[in-house]
Amino acid sequence: MYPRTLMSAVTLAVGSLGIATMANAARVVDVEIGVAPPAPAETTVVVTPEVRQGFIYEPGHYGWDGQRYVWIEGEYIPNREGHRWEHYTLERHGDRWHYRSGHWDDD
Repeated sequence: MYPRTLMSAVTLAVGSLGIATMANAARVVDVEIGVAPPAPAETTVVVTPEVRQGFIYEPGHYGWDGQRYVWIEGEYIPNREGHRWEHYTLERHGDRWHYRSGHWDDD
């Protein structure tokens, strides 16, 4: 194998490990927002999905992406034995809103 090809392969392998590590990092968002969330659409129907063994359901909700509110679809999250899932919160605090994304108790 040529030295340049070998070096490229090693660099690619090491870079791939870094991406995998970043994907597993905690993603807790905890922010104060000066804009109220959008009102739910008049046609909004809340459907409680079927319980799935070994999963927790996080309902769909508005989240904050750093610039605006975005709709986050409901999702099943694999249960982590010995840990508790903290659902998202979006609460009014005076003239501001506090948003904290759903997360595990150890995140």
